[in-house]
Amino acid sequence: MTSIILLAVVFAAVDAQWNTNMVPGRHVMVHLFEWTWTDIAAECENFLAPKGFGGVQISPPTENAASSPRPWWERYQPISYNFVTRSGDEAALADMVQRCNAVGVRVYADVVFNHMTGYGAFNVGTGGSTAEPDKYLYPAVPYGPNDFNAECTITNYQDPGNVRNCQLGSLRDLNQSTDYVRGKIIDMLNRLIALGIAGFRVDAAKHMWPGDLEIIFGSLNDLNTEHGFAAGTRPFIAMEVIDLGGEAVGNKDYLHLGRITEFKLSAEIGKAFRGKTQLKWLSNWGEGWGFMASDSALAFVDNHDNQRGHGAGGADILTHKDSKLYKMATAFNLAHPYGASRVMSSYFFDNTDAGPPQNADGSTISPGFSTDGTCTNGWACEHRWRQVFNMVEFRNVVAGTTINGWWDNGNNQIAFCRGGRGFVAFNNEYGVDLNANLQTCLPAGTYCDVISGSKEGGACTGKTVTIGGDGVANIVINNDEVDGVLAIHENVIFF
Repeated sequence: MTSIILLAVVFAAVDAQWNTNMVPGRHVMVHLFEWTWTDIAAECENFLAPKGFGGVQISPPTENAASSPRPWWERYQPISYNFVTRSGDEAALADMVQRCNAVGVRVYADVVFNHMTGYGAFNVGTGGSTAEPDKYLYPAVPYGPNDFNAECTITNYQDPGNVRNCQLGSLRDLNQSTDYVRGKIIDMLNRLIALGIAGFRVDAAKHMWPGDLEIIFGSLNDLNTEHGFAAGTRPFIAMEVIDLGGEAVGNKDYLHLGRITEFKLSAEIGKAFRGKTQLKWLSNWGEGWGFMASDSALAFVDNHDNQRGHGAGGADILTHKDSKLYKMATAFNLAHPYGASRVMSSYFFDNTDAGPPQNADGSTISPGFSTDGTCTNGWACEHRWRQVFNMVEFRNVVAGTTINGWWDNGNNQIAFCRGGRGFVAFNNEYGVDLNANLQTCLPAGTYCDVISGSKEGGACTGKTVTIGGDGVANIVINNDEVDGVLAIHENVIFF
């Protein structure tokens, strides 16, 4: 009976962990991968809030072992639960979270508690903490040998015990079944909640037992009301569970705990816009493609792992390096109602291990900004591309509507409405123009195409679309245009 009551309490506690906790009218988060806390704070105030972004995912805030030559993946090797990384110290973290919340941009922390660092006789962290990984000694937490699973390496993805109790490569695997380890993790997460964090992206969730995660998530505090959250608001949870099918551990094991990263979508959207799947088949995108239910999914085109060939999807994944196709896929992901949407914001790289743009001392170089608002100093900043941030507004405008008025040419030209608030069209047909009279579901008027330009005052800096009284407009996307998308919505009618 006691165990039944405990489970009831746990499930009641996690009931709201699918809600992103964004302020009303905002529906998209951006992952500002490897940005410093100071730069994120400024970006919330100067760009994300004005452009309607609802949240920002940050890189892991816990102290990590400093590796040479400072690769990106060092952030995923914790050495302590102190909040000091190359993104900044705890004071800078707290300031950033407060400033972002103040302008209505929620902050989601990428958190790593499946494991600690990899092998090594002696490690020094970004905050000066030390560890002896080969002896399983992490005194800054503190963790010792009894806090880890027995040493073994994951070799069999058909064995749930091997997947959840053994090491990812050399990473020292924590035993979350003990009260002590769970307590340390819960304390770390609650400290972030106290700072004003709105939720978490949980790294390597498939490598932890669902029962342990139930207890950890159910033990978290409600969000901090001093940062604008209503009393009783639960932290948003998005778990990294790579599931392309065919393994013993998958999404189904974690659906009761919160949202899950839908890697099938990332892989399949890449195939579609690379021309391996005809766009006409996107008419039943989502559950019809074998994805998890929409209200369980975190939807994204790429993430920090699979844009480097890690994680899932291989060469099918679209990234900023395939800019035209990437913008099309991102526009589709933002125009389609499936899942909670996240966009990626990266830095340029050739070496897949490379860390962010950095000075000789390893400190991160801040993004610079050109006159058109795009980034310099080695940062890709996809979220600052007009085709991306204008589609963030599109998603905000059409929220609450479903897809209607689907059209396709039987191949790779498609279009659809979002209720009576928005319309989008795609031409992914090589060497063929899209030129068709299509139902837009919008009132008569002239609209600004938010892909080729923006509405500025009473004018449009890009193409315009004139809709008749019957809702029909001549839609043109030539095959040689810079962008293969056209999008309009009710907020960009100008006469």
